[in-house]
Amino acid sequence: MLAPDERLDDLLTHQLHIIQSREVFSFSMDAVLLARFAAIPPRGRILDLCTGNGVIPLLLTTRTKAAIDAVEIQPRLADMAKRSVEANGLEEQITIYEGDLRDFHKQNGHGTYDFITVNPPYMPAGTGDQNENEHFAMARHERNGTLNDIVAACARLVRPGGRMAMVHRPSRLVEILETMRKWKLEPKRMRFVHPHAEAESNMVLIEAARDGKPDMKMLPPLIVYNEERQYNEELMQIYYGNQAAAGVHTKENGK
Repeated sequence: MLAPDERLDDLLTHQLHIIQSREVFSFSMDAVLLARFAAIPPRGRILDLCTGNGVIPLLLTTRTKAAIDAVEIQPRLADMAKRSVEANGLEEQITIYEGDLRDFHKQNGHGTYDFITVNPPYMPAGTGDQNENEHFAMARHERNGTLNDIVAACARLVRPGGRMAMVHRPSRLVEILETMRKWKLEPKRMRFVHPHAEAESNMVLIEAARDGKPDMKMLPPLIVYNEERQYNEELMQIYYGNQAAAGVHTKENGK
């Protein structure tokens, strides 16, 4: 089941497991925060774009009975995601598709989903450090679709009145909001994430409604580390729930 370079990690405290490898991009805090931030429905149909090794669909199963589809363009990661779903016995709830999100509406139809989550590459192609590892480079840079392509895919795939949620970098916030409105996705909820209280935000969580009316709620900022440089209580609850007091930790690879 596992390739020589792969390992089976515990997925926080949800009694779930996920296949990971040092050779490809592992899940990080942004995926966990998005999976908790998204106001997903208890039932219906959910889609996760840029799913990577499938961490967000796995986490969402702890919050909903909805059917969850997920799309990943990299064959290696899509295969790992499929095997992680099988390892957790969640084949009846999660379906992993290997494919291009820009064309997914041709396969699954317009307005098919009640909610969409997406943790996209943060940097435009050709900017920043160009990682020699192809898997890492594709996870960080928009090599397989621009921000506009990703938002357009969400707009095509979510039903009228349905919602989508994204995690991204605050440096591109104006572009994100303009692009969402261009595609009739009205921003409704937003939350900034800060490494610690004195630091600038390094992540932003945004939820938008298809054909929604202008009315956005700004949520309190999420501060990751306290003065002792340990996770704040809220972050511990997000990661570990009732076991937060046990002081367990997780390894991450950030974007």
